[in-house]
Amino acid sequence: MKLGFVSAILPELALEDVLKTASELGYSCVELMCWPVGKAERRYAGVTHVDVARLDSAEIARIHELLDRYGIFISGLGYYPNPLTPDETEASAAVDQIRRVIDAANALGVNVANTFVGRDPGRTIDDQWSRFLDTWRPVVAHAEQAGVRIGIENCPMSFGPDEWPGGKNLAVSPAIWRRMYSDIPSLSWGLNFDPSHFVLQMMDYVNVLHEFKDRLVHVHAKDVRIDRARLNEHGVFSYPKLWHSPKLPGMGDVDWGQFLGTLADTGYDGPLVVEVEDRAFEGSLAKRIESLAVSRRFLSQYVGG
Repeated sequence: MKLGFVSAILPELALEDVLKTASELGYSCVELMCWPVGKAERRYAGVTHVDVARLDSAEIARIHELLDRYGIFISGLGYYPNPLTPDETEASAAVDQIRRVIDAANALGVNVANTFVGRDPGRTIDDQWSRFLDTWRPVVAHAEQAGVRIGIENCPMSFGPDEWPGGKNLAVSPAIWRRMYSDIPSLSWGLNFDPSHFVLQMMDYVNVLHEFKDRLVHVHAKDVRIDRARLNEHGVFSYPKLWHSPKLPGMGDVDWGQFLGTLADTGYDGPLVVEVEDRAFEGSLAKRIESLAVSRRFLSQYVGG
């Protein structure tokens, strides 16, 4: 496995400065964000380190030159919208951008595109399953033709009242994954797995790795701390924002030795990419860079790359 980080934590830096920072901190790779240029919809969204709408041959050459200069590779291209939102215009734009990210991954030789499958939070899974299939079958076929694997992150996207009650991402559990991969069996899509999302849902994030080892495309390293006193006060059916906090790896409830040991047992040797959403480190660019240094020091006891 090779260590990297998600570039969304450095939105004010240009691509070269992101790669330079990764090199100086001792990282091997970076997941580069590919949101359409414009206003962010939420925290960590709207970050554009690769503008896939303007990725011509000259830009591809420039990106490769920078990667070579700093000794960094791209773990995957990332774009995390809601392509199943009830707003059809927004959903269509999201799907179009996902396709562009897939094409860019192919053009750059990255061959991994990370995203969400999306969800209408006001409808049941069964009620929107046919729409899910209608949306994703052609996208997966497009990825297959391009030789790109799609990594679906397992984040529930259900944290506050704006995402209530069902969240904005269907692909949150083994039961749903089995149904997804049964109805769309192509190996051109799999998982961008983040153990913290299973901690949030009170689920086993270790044993599940064996069953879905062939679907592991990319892995995020993010931790989470459950505030048991507040959970006891509000209950699991309240907004998770009331009783959990995203943390740097090693500062929450994930057992990283057990998780990474089992991940290695499955044969996974892809990127392990730090995703920083820890508010304790958000105060300045210097603090966010520090968070990347702290995360790498912790994870390097398990992963050498």
